[in-house]
Amino acid sequence: MNEDAMRWSGQRTDRVDAGTLPGLARLTGFVRSVRTPEFRGVTFHEVLAKSALNHVPADARMLPGEYTVNPYRGCTHGCQYCFARPTHTRLGLNVAGDFDNEIIVKTNIAEVLRGELARKRKLPPRVAFGTNTDVYQRAEGRYALMPGIIDALSGHRVPFSILTKGPLIRRDLPLLARASRVTTVHLGVSLSMLDEELQQSVEFGTATTSARLATVRAIRDAGLDCTVFLSPILPHLSDSPAQLEDLVAAVASAGATDVLYHPLYLSSAVKEVFFAWLRRAHPALVGEYTRLYSSGSETAYRHEIGARIRPLIAKHGFPEPSKAIEDKFALNGRRGQPPQAEPTQPTLF
Repeated sequence: MNEDAMRWSGQRTDRVDAGTLPGLARLTGFVRSVRTPEFRGVTFHEVLAKSALNHVPADARMLPGEYTVNPYRGCTHGCQYCFARPTHTRLGLNVAGDFDNEIIVKTNIAEVLRGELARKRKLPPRVAFGTNTDVYQRAEGRYALMPGIIDALSGHRVPFSILTKGPLIRRDLPLLARASRVTTVHLGVSLSMLDEELQQSVEFGTATTSARLATVRAIRDAGLDCTVFLSPILPHLSDSPAQLEDLVAAVASAGATDVLYHPLYLSSAVKEVFFAWLRRAHPALVGEYTRLYSSGSETAYRHEIGARIRPLIAKHGFPEPSKAIEDKFALNGRRGQPPQAEPTQPTLF
């Protein structure tokens, strides 16, 4: 038995009682649930996936027509504003603590992906990562699913993008650099505040901002471009002209090649989670946020932030934020695009 297997063997492993976590009873391929002192309060539910590639419907609101791969469901980053939280309700789990602490792990996803790509006559035009939960969350340090996934995609020359907050991507930079020599690879890092006390409060399971800036530098040192997502910008917490000036300057100093920015967005389901945090951490702002996110003022705020930050982006030598930059990460989706011609030789990809 190898060292890693021995380390897991002494840890609590049991099948989940469907009465406790009802949604997991509906998961096909469920193997076991694992708890470990390294991840206090977190349970990993290991499953054997039947498919890896997810083709988003063309009429979907987000990422229409795109292909995604999600090795994990749920995320230990604990971002109180995360738009993916409602996906956990499909498993009978809640959008708050369960999303942070009940993590689905598709342990065989790399092997399944290889098989799917080998069988396809028409390969995906690109695959997007980080569109649901972060593939470089802390669990990836244990399960190491991404190296096999990267290898599968680059072996078939399928373009892909990764958006992450996790410095663990540095582990795979040699693989990503090699992949970039045979296909298109777009890498992005998300960060939106230099105040690390605020950042650790609202994103309590993430790496610090300084660690993410170091990740941007490491990506650039590996010879790869890096887009930085200044997202989400928090009203009255991280959006002052001075804060935005310092943030854009720090990102420029780290070597980012492009930047995009997004003010805080809250869906109805996620709003409850964020406001619970706001009441604990910044109760004086509850009234202002209630006005902003329930009265239609959000659109005006987006324009206001754009007016503040776009001159700073230009000042520090970045190209104008655009749909072309967003499209690197499949954010625009493929809605309305003409179908691609059937490839005559799949090996060309």
